[in-house]
Amino acid sequence: MPTIASLARLVPSRWRPRPTVGIVRLSGAIGMPLPLRGDSLSIASLAGALDRAFALKNLRAVALAINSPGGSAVQSALIARRIRALAVEKKVPVLAFVEDVAASGGYWLATAADEIYADECSIVGSIGVIAAGFGFPELLQRLGIERRVHTAGPRKAMLDPFRQERPEDVARLMELQQEIHEGFKAQVRERRAGRLKGDEAELFSGDIWTGRPALARGLIDGIGDLRSILRGRYGDKVKLVPVGTPRGWLRRRLGLARPEGWAEQLAAALEERALWGRYGL
Repeated sequence: MPTIASLARLVPSRWRPRPTVGIVRLSGAIGMPLPLRGDSLSIASLAGALDRAFALKNLRAVALAINSPGGSAVQSALIARRIRALAVEKKVPVLAFVEDVAASGGYWLATAADEIYADECSIVGSIGVIAAGFGFPELLQRLGIERRVHTAGPRKAMLDPFRQERPEDVARLMELQQEIHEGFKAQVRERRAGRLKGDEAELFSGDIWTGRPALARGLIDGIGDLRSILRGRYGDKVKLVPVGTPRGWLRRRLGLARPEGWAEQLAAALEERALWGRYGL
């Protein structure tokens, strides 16, 4: 009795369905609008693309093309969790490919994959938590402006940039950062179980590495690019299908965000620029 596999070999190769890999691009800072586009690398903007990527016919894998300096820990966790849920549901492997950088929340996204690859010059890591801002305690006084803040709750105005920094506020912020850091470390330990090498004090210090040192520490699984790795694994006939987030007709025509919220977009642009700047990009 011929098997399905033996019968399939009788079909000419040009008529056989090509193996498919869905490609989802995760590019930019996480949890903030992308300048001039109005989108955000968030679970809300990516949920549809992820669903479509995992629903492709003849799907062999889903590839994540990652180029992110980080951002919101919450959005990083939500996106990674959705990727894992779909991978388990569809029984499809996920491979991550780091471009310029997968640092902080960008590396959190990479850990959603079963395997992580990077270029030798990619920047990987930054497993830590940061909070940055400015203080202007003397500015209003010099300008002759009286600031009036009324709160219900003694911590409601914590870390107000227009007053002197209080030790108790800083201590509370560090507590929150430590809690988030523990969640980040737990994600890395779980997803990279059995592959991490070296002292955790170094791995989780917030330091960054290029491709080869990251590979030596078990933060990634290999050196290579998306096209080469996927063609080597699934054959030259593999069908690579980019799956993006659809935009409205006006935004497709103009390539711009809606006119409202330009001040917020400018602030987001400056913050995103600062994120990339940490890695010399």
